[in-house]
Amino acid sequence: MRPRAPRAAVLILCLAASGCGRAAGESAGALEVPPPTAAVSPPASPTAEPTSPTSRPVQPSRSGPARPLGRPGKWRITTYYTALQSLYRGKPKAVRGCTRFHCSHGKDPLGAYPEDFLKVIQTEGSGRITAGPQRGRYLNWSSSVGFWLDDTTRDSSGRPLRAWASAAADRSVLARGRRFAIAGCGKDGNGRPIETKVCRVFQKARWKVTDLFRPGFGGEHHADVYIGEETGPRLADSPFYTTLRGATLVSLPEP
Repeated sequence: MRPRAPRAAVLILCLAASGCGRAAGESAGALEVPPPTAAVSPPASPTAEPTSPTSRPVQPSRSGPARPLGRPGKWRITTYYTALQSLYRGKPKAVRGCTRFHCSHGKDPLGAYPEDFLKVIQTEGSGRITAGPQRGRYLNWSSSVGFWLDDTTRDSSGRPLRAWASAAADRSVLARGRRFAIAGCGKDGNGRPIETKVCRVFQKARWKVTDLFRPGFGGEHHADVYIGEETGPRLADSPFYTTLRGATLVSLPEP
C-alpha cells in the first residue's frame, strides 16, 4: 500500500443532525437521502483502462490555454475507493453503529463482516455489502461518526460519490466546487514515472472538489481523488491505487 494517511484520519463526516455534512463541510440544511447512482467501474484488471463519460484530453478553454493550479509539478495526488465485501475472507466481526444516514455514534447492531473488509472501510471510508440481510447497502465509517448503514457513498453535500470525478482537498488549497484536471502525473512513491497507460486515465478524468479535509490535515498541494468501487481484483493491488508525486493540475471552467 502506498504511503498515505488513512482517509478517516484526515476527513470528518458530520451529519445534518449536528449541523454539518460529510468531510468537515457545512450543511445547507437537512439533507435528503439520494438514491444510489451507477458508478463508473474501476479497471477490471491491473491492465484494463476504466471508462468514463467525461474521458477526453485536456483542451484549452475559449479564453486560452488551461490555467495551472498552484505550482506545476508540485502536487501530490492520492486515491481512495469503495471496498467490495465479496473480495474479503477475514474472520467475521460484529459491528455497531447507526442504521440510517442522519445519526451519529449509534449503538445498533449492523451485522458481522470480515475483519479485513472492516479495516479497509476504516481507511477508505466505505464498503458495499454483498451478503446477508444488508446486501446491496453500504457500510460507511468516519472517525467522528463511527459506522453507519447507507444506500450509497457520499460526498460532503450528502450526494453519492462519483467515480473518476469526486475529489477532496483542504479548503485553503482547493475550494469546494473547484473543477480541475491532471495535466501531468509525475512519479509514484518509489520515484518511478507513472506508467503511460495509467497516467492517461488520470489525465482524461474531470475532477470536482466535493469533499474537504479537516482544515490543515490535507496539506499544501494535496488532493485525494475517488476512483470508484472494487469490481474483481482488489483495487489496493491495482496501479490506479497510487500516489502521483510531482503532478501538475490545471483549472477547468464550469461546464
